[in-house]
Amino acid sequence: MVDQKCLSFREMKRVSGSEIIKIFSDVAGDITIVVDGESFLLHKFPLVSRSGKIRKMVADAKDSNSSKLELHNIPGGPQTFELAVKFCYGMNFEITTANVASLRCAAEYLEMTEDYRDENLIVRTEVYLNEVVVQSLEKSVEVLSICEMLPPVAEKVGIVNRCVEAVAVNACKEQLVSGLSRLDCNGESAELKSGCLEWWIEDLSALGIDYYQRVVCAMGRAGIRPDSITASLMHYAQASLKGIGKFQIWNPARMKSNRTMAENDQRTILETLVSLLPNEKSSSIPQNFLFGMLRMGIMVDASIACKLELERRIAFRLEMVSLDDLLIPSIQTGDSLFDVDTVHRILINFLQRIEDEDNDDCGYESEGLGSPGHGSLLKVGRLIDAYLAEIAPDPYLSLQKFIAMLEILPDYSRVIDDGLYRAIDIYLKAHPMLTEHECKKLCKFIDCQKLSQEASNHAAQNDRLPVQMAVRVLYFEQLRLQNALSGSSGDGFLSQRMSSGVPSAAMSPRDNYASLRRENRELKLEISRMRVRLSELEKEQMFMKQGMIDKSGNGKTFLTSISKGIGRIGIFNGPTGGKRQKSSRKSRGDGKTGRSRRYSVS
Repeated sequence: MVDQKCLSFREMKRVSGSEIIKIFSDVAGDITIVVDGESFLLHKFPLVSRSGKIRKMVADAKDSNSSKLELHNIPGGPQTFELAVKFCYGMNFEITTANVASLRCAAEYLEMTEDYRDENLIVRTEVYLNEVVVQSLEKSVEVLSICEMLPPVAEKVGIVNRCVEAVAVNACKEQLVSGLSRLDCNGESAELKSGCLEWWIEDLSALGIDYYQRVVCAMGRAGIRPDSITASLMHYAQASLKGIGKFQIWNPARMKSNRTMAENDQRTILETLVSLLPNEKSSSIPQNFLFGMLRMGIMVDASIACKLELERRIAFRLEMVSLDDLLIPSIQTGDSLFDVDTVHRILINFLQRIEDEDNDDCGYESEGLGSPGHGSLLKVGRLIDAYLAEIAPDPYLSLQKFIAMLEILPDYSRVIDDGLYRAIDIYLKAHPMLTEHECKKLCKFIDCQKLSQEASNHAAQNDRLPVQMAVRVLYFEQLRLQNALSGSSGDGFLSQRMSSGVPSAAMSPRDNYASLRRENRELKLEISRMRVRLSELEKEQMFMKQGMIDKSGNGKTFLTSISKGIGRIGIFNGPTGGKRQKSSRKSRGDGKTGRSRRYSVS
């Protein structure tokens, strides 16, 4: 038998300008095999004894003395073929996670089955896959990433499916371990708790989107927590959706036909990630992440279904949105600076959800998780008022779009109309060319009875408002002062509202219930208004006391003292803004454990 040291010798020399690789140089080779341009000078007997394909090619050769064969599209290329040849010669080499997939595919291509020799290369690679790779989440992910570069034979021999299922099963095991770790971290600081998060989330980001989609679906079937899947999707998006969209923002006139290949890939990734998002009731997805995905979808021109799904998910918890999230830049030429249409559609989804929940309730208002309720409506009303004030200075914002945003929310979504008045005032100041009819059309959305004293005082002196608006403000201010001086609390008005909402016996039970719910909301709103009025009366009383104490012959009356106190409060001149929240992401620790077994074949 030839000495092992001689068997491991690899010689390369140039013959007629090309390279010829000799695996075993002590005995002259009798066959040359060309693989992707590289020639191997080999011996027929070791090859035909283990490879069914080479045996058939040698037998089928027309010239029995032919000494040259060509192998096309062998998985793994010349490097993998060289390892397979070494296996045929009985040389030692190591099977690792880096080469096991290509070796398994090459063995399938060369037909190195048990029909030709016991413990052939197919069996050896299968043993490594089953005993080492599928037992480790990290190794399964590594093999999966290599399979992306291999031909479809990797799918045919089942490597991909086994690794996908192995990742899901091992992730379940990690989930149990991390659950115990979280219990141990209960008494520790938040920094220690953050270290208990699943470390495999970062590993999955190395996969292509096709294999990643299959892994996430398998995890869902295996019972992985939706929050863990959401965290993985967010990490994958942050790692994959980078460095695009800048050109579209600064050059929105660019034609869609000029979209680059990278942007098409980004579009595919985004649409796939959106389709993988867990149900909103089972997992709380951060709103800023959804808005980031929506902005990216707009920039890469994602499908309409993808963008509508993101808008629907945002509307599910719209009351948790910040003002900065709503300020989506517009990429359409000749349009407003901000994408008002998208925000309008989100509001429609939000109101539709409220209506659906009202119809589904069976007698009592739902206060469960995700139920908007009246409190959520009030939060959204304040949010939209701030949004309107932010977009109002835009000179390109059309009156039709601004009015559409004003009239979409119902009256009971605002306790007071101060924010609405401020937004309309800013729009009138930024658009001085509006006609008187257009100004009246805007101001009709302001309920003068819902303006605070500060806002009323400002509106009465505002030259930008129509005269009819100023007259209405002064009229209701006079009624308010009369009520304050007479001690009336508005009980008559409240009782009138209550008596007007008695359901008719001729109405159906469903209509009666809808009427009662509507009346209930109106009563809650009226109570909120009365609380605001009460606080204003208390403030007036404080001004009155202060005026009586400071009165020292200056001739000021009670009403002028109040007016001076109100004038000192300039709530409509203060700047508005919000702080952006920066999200930070901790890198996973080095606590991964995995077996590092060396498989040597000979």
